[in-house]
Amino acid sequence: MKNELKNLMIVSLVLFSYSLFAQFRTEKDLLGEKQIPADAYYGVQTARALENFQVSGVKTNFYPDYVRAYAMVKLAAARANADVGRMKKDRLDAIEKACQAVIDGKYHDQFLVDLYQGGAGTSANMNANEVLANIALELSGHKKGEYKFIEPHDDLNMGQSTNDVYPTTIHVALLLHNDKLMKEVKLLSDAFHKKGDEFNKILKMGRTEGQDAVPMTLGQEFHAFGYQLDAEIEGLRKSEAYLYEENMGATAIGTGITATPGYAEKCAVHLAKITGKPMVLSPDLIAATSSMQGFVMYSSALKSLSVALSKISSDLIILAMGPRTGLFEINLPALQPGSSIMPGKVNPVMPELMNQICYKVIGNDLTVTLASSNGLLQLNAYEPVVAISIMESQALFYKTMPLFRKNCIDGITANEEVLKHYIDRSVGIVTALNPVLGYEKTTELAKEALSTNKGILELIREKKLLTEDQIKKLLDPATMTGQK
Repeated sequence: MKNELKNLMIVSLVLFSYSLFAQFRTEKDLLGEKQIPADAYYGVQTARALENFQVSGVKTNFYPDYVRAYAMVKLAAARANADVGRMKKDRLDAIEKACQAVIDGKYHDQFLVDLYQGGAGTSANMNANEVLANIALELSGHKKGEYKFIEPHDDLNMGQSTNDVYPTTIHVALLLHNDKLMKEVKLLSDAFHKKGDEFNKILKMGRTEGQDAVPMTLGQEFHAFGYQLDAEIEGLRKSEAYLYEENMGATAIGTGITATPGYAEKCAVHLAKITGKPMVLSPDLIAATSSMQGFVMYSSALKSLSVALSKISSDLIILAMGPRTGLFEINLPALQPGSSIMPGKVNPVMPELMNQICYKVIGNDLTVTLASSNGLLQLNAYEPVVAISIMESQALFYKTMPLFRKNCIDGITANEEVLKHYIDRSVGIVTALNPVLGYEKTTELAKEALSTNKGILELIREKKLLTEDQIKKLLDPATMTGQK
């Protein structure tokens, strides 16, 4: 009985040990061996990064286009290495399949490194190397971790360094995100222009420095919002040029150590074809490896967009103030109750949301500025926070703009009676009467209107200075606002 129990315990222990072994594989690096989950496509260096950088909880795969950018860069590198005779065709074929799978949206759950990390992006680069290597191994009929067939360093990082892969990948990711961003800015601009057409015959008072100025149409005001955004689209488009320049082949500091002659040029050509962007090799790889100009210039364009959107959002809030004691020239769509204590209050939540996004983007630009200015000698180790800041800014914009457009801009209506009342009562309209009544007479009218609290048109009618037909012609929106 004792022997049977002993044998049963031994069998159970063996089975338990086997189950543990089956759930893990052993990998090693310069720090020693480490157990890796058997079903994981990442390897030992990614596992260490997962332990070391539990910071934000925001992982590489939070931005799918960022993951795709790694696959695009690694694909270009593999093809370039094959072109210069360094990578064998069977390994190229396997790596191509692995990269294409990631570009197609597969295996993204394996890109797990926190976006905040030390090491200038080494962990992110190795995460990509290990995942792509193990995908390639499986697609070639091998097991994960059988690196004698395809190795993360020797094959996926062939002729490369984190110091050229990481910034190039960020450039590609930002370009992919910029396509989304410009599309959303254009849709928002179109929405403002559509409102401009809708409101083009509604006369209102323009204001400068918060004071009554001269007449305009509500349509002109909304078209101006649209044109401001059109200019920002052009700024984003122009800033892309700074991201087209890449440094693949620079390796560690820009001297090209470990890279095969001709590889860098070939890589740029392949990267351009893969991304559909006019990527070009930097003329000086040492400068490109240490410089952050592309990031700084693009981030500046995002800041400029923030300034424009914040100004527009604040204008909408002012124009909608009320309903009884503010300007109340327009109505913003009512989306939710605005107070837990004040019945009937509805707040301008969408312009407020957009303002908050703009403030965050402006803050991110400052982060980019500080991090970019503090690189040391041949490398900037703070590229991760630069990448995080810019990608966050892009995502905040292209995710918020559809909400702002659909839930606010598209539903704005004009309070025409309020606008007409302001025109009738405003002293500012007197400027438009100068050519008819003369400067001296209009000055007298303005003075009397202010002292008696009467409107200019009211005084003109009292004094019979103009007929109703003349007043009607003068107040025609097209005439009054210089549109004909």
